[in-house]
Parts: sequence; structure tokens; C-alpha cells
Amino acid sequence: MAPSSRRSGAGGGGGSAPRTVEDIFKDYRARRNAIHRALTHDVEEFYAQCDPVSIQLAASCPPQIAMCFRVPTEKENLCLYGYANEAWEVALPAEEVPTEMPEPALGVNFGRAGMKRSDWLALVAVHSDSWLVSVAFYYAARLTRNDRKRLFGMMNDLPTVYEVISGMRQSKERDRSGGIDNSGRNKLPSKHTVEAPPPPRAENNARDADEGYDEDDGDHSETLCGTCGGIYSAEEFWIGCDVCERWYHGKCVKITPAKAESIKQYKCPSCSSKRPRQ
Repeated sequence: MAPSSRRSGAGGGGGSAPRTVEDIFKDYRARRNAIHRALTHDVEEFYAQCDPVSIQLAASCPPQIAMCFRVPTEKENLCLYGYANEAWEVALPAEEVPTEMPEPALGVNFGRAGMKRSDWLALVAVHSDSWLVSVAFYYAARLTRNDRKRLFGMMNDLPTVYEVISGMRQSKERDRSGGIDNSGRNKLPSKHTVEAPPPPRAENNARDADEGYDEDDGDHSETLCGTCGGIYSAEEFWIGCDVCERWYHGKCVKITPAKAESIKQYKCPSCSSKRPRQ
């Protein structure tokens, strides 16, 4: 993707820059969904693209013996971009200085070396959250104080990418429920029925937009979809995986309430694709 389209208002969609609170939030949510998908559903592809070393032919290597003269070369610093069309890309940073828009963390590919995979993904998520907020408030520069406050409240109602990647909110909710038995499995409703997870507590919706997080903020955590990271809604059908115990929108995993009634044990797409250990 060309740098000009990367920094366009539509983040690669070719439209104008968002100007209203609703449009800026829509842009933020789409970019966030793109980053979330890169670090979850498309994580293998993302991990491969962030290899800090590439293999190239030596300059003097004849084609017929190419395999004998491949040498490792370091890649340039790369960034993870999320776009308003919900696409993601690992690419070089913008060349102009200063940049037209805030840029994501530089060198995510080099951070991969020497770190545990889960720790590296969490680090990328933290830096991506920071970039997503900076892009949103770059667009919000001309909004009024009250509009910026409202925008931040809307953004803050969504879990951060880091919270989804690390499972932090789900962990807080399990601790809050006190429903963990000796085997460590959370005592949730039957996962292959139409019964949905418990809705967010009413106090969370009534919280003032500029009120800071306090020590018991875990009491207000929401149930999150394991695919899209979306927040629970009583108007939607959800289903839980009997293996990993994560909850999913029925539409995200293509399960209807009628189909769920005939499933004795539900496995999410991620658990279904895992091969049993030999």
C-alpha cells in the first residue's frame, strides 16, 4: 500500500479524514479491529512477516548454485498499521519528517528476537493501543472539549487490544465471579445452549465519562468475544467454547441458536484447528 493511501483519512480506504465524533470513533474501532485480527486470527501470518532477518542471495552467487550461497540480511524497521477498512499491514514507516499523521511503533520486527512469543505480541498490542489513541486524537484536534470527552468515553468503553490479547478482562471477571472449582474451570452456564454470558453490570454504564479507573475496576469488566473483541450485548446470541472457555458472537463463529441446541460439545475454530498431541 502506498504511503499516501496509508495516511489518508480512510486509512487506506481513499475517503476524507473523519471530522465528527461518530466518524472518528468509527475510524478508531475499524483500525482497532484490524490490529486485533493481526494479533489473533492472522497471528501466524503477522509473525512470519515480522521475521527480523531475511534470506537473500549473495551478490556473486550463480543461479545454478543459489541454495549454497544464501546469506541472512537484516530487514529494515517495520511498523504494524491498522486501516479504516479493517485491513492490516506490516510496512515501512513514512519517509517524510515530520509525518502527516502519528506513526505506530518502529521496529516491531526486531522486538520479536529474544522474546517469548506471547510477551512480544503483548508488547506490540500495548504500542498499538497507544498509536490508535494518538490517531483518533489527531483527528479530534478541532473538536470541542465536550466532544473530545465524549469521544474518549466511547473509545474507553471498548477493551484495549492489550486487554483482549492478554485476556486481562476475562481474568478479572473470573476472579470477580468466584466460580472457580478445584479443576480451575470457571462455572459458567452450559456453553452449547442459547444462554448468553452475564451482561455488564449497570454501574459501568452509569460511570461518568471522565472518571478514572480505580482499584476495583475489574468489577466493571465486560464479557468479550474471542474473535472480534466486541462487548457483550443481550440482543445478540453468544456461544462458549467447551475447550478454551472463551465466549463468541454466534455470527462470528457461524453458529445459530438452532444449531447450538444440537451440539453436545462446542469447539471454537481455533480449538478445532489444533491437532491432538501424539
